[in-house]
Amino acid sequence: MSKISKMVLISAVSIFSLSCFALEHDGHKAESKKGVEALSQDLRGLLSQEMIALEKGVSSLVPQIAAGNWHEIETTAKKIKASYILKQKLTKEQAKELHTKLPESFVEMDGAFHKDAGMLAHAAENKNAELVNFYFYKMNNACTSCHSKYATHKFPSFKNEKEEEHSH
Repeated sequence: MSKISKMVLISAVSIFSLSCFALEHDGHKAESKKGVEALSQDLRGLLSQEMIALEKGVSSLVPQIAAGNWHEIETTAKKIKASYILKQKLTKEQAKELHTKLPESFVEMDGAFHKDAGMLAHAAENKNAELVNFYFYKMNNACTSCHSKYATHKFPSFKNEKEEEHSH
């Protein structure tokens, strides 16, 4: 198995976590809602739609990268960069809610993710397999970093055991 194929396979395994967010329903209510949990139901619905679209897009990249389908990689990455749902359907009030209720670091992580998607598109346009894999890795890493910091209610395996032991 080539080095590129191994990287794509390893990244594909991590993508599985995206599907959990998209399909799982929140069965509990936090006592003190913060971050994503503090968003209105409508906005959380749009965010969920966005995650489903991202899951499909990112998942489709795995076979595209493995086959060197540069045009398809570029097209998908550009869609991810432009965002699927949120930028298209957000009202002004919802955009304000996002920026007031979400931590600045969340917004920065999201911005970096979409920037990396643009870089992935550029790498695919130049048929640079090494850079394509690098930006795919960065995007996937951004997902797990964000989920472990802001979505442990959806991904409990990311919870830090030490934080749970010392919570007051």
